[in-house]
Amino acid sequence: MADTPATNGAQNGGAPNGGGASAAPSLNALAQYTKDFSFENPTAPRSLAPQQAQPKIGIQVNVNAKQMSETDYEVELKLDGDAKTDDLVMFKFELNYAGVFRVLNVPKEQLHPVVMIECPRLLFPFARQIVADAVRNGGFPPLYIDPIDFVALYRQRAAVAQQAQAAASGGAAPGGAPGGEGPQTA
Repeated sequence: MADTPATNGAQNGGAPNGGGASAAPSLNALAQYTKDFSFENPTAPRSLAPQQAQPKIGIQVNVNAKQMSETDYEVELKLDGDAKTDDLVMFKFELNYAGVFRVLNVPKEQLHPVVMIECPRLLFPFARQIVADAVRNGGFPPLYIDPIDFVALYRQRAAVAQQAQAAASGGAAPGGAPGGEGPQTA
């Protein structure tokens, strides 16, 4: 029995199955970069001494996107965090890690979720490593942020946007993608 190699849906000039009218959806990362990064160890060397209790670690995650062209989007993954004991800030960090993504042949009703879920999912492992390295270089054990459920984050932000829209209009929010036309701040 002969196996046929997988082609990821692209044959004959990028159209699936020999050049049909509809091309397969695609998501390509064109660039990834650290847009802004800050790490603070404000109470060193005191914060590096053995501590009586485990620090409390807090992390906030935000995703923003803006359309750059008909097919290209800049997506920013913002991670803000800190580690504190009762009386001591051990460290703080703020990372804005971004990428430019090209989205092709995605139905309009699926575009917003693709940009706001799949793009940050692709950025996250790189942002996580930057944070882990910075925390380690600050004199602490590396902080490996737990995986983020970007689907749940998207749904949570969509519910908040719909509630705000309903409150602003004085009635029920209409259906549709959160953020209006195309990807916006989540």
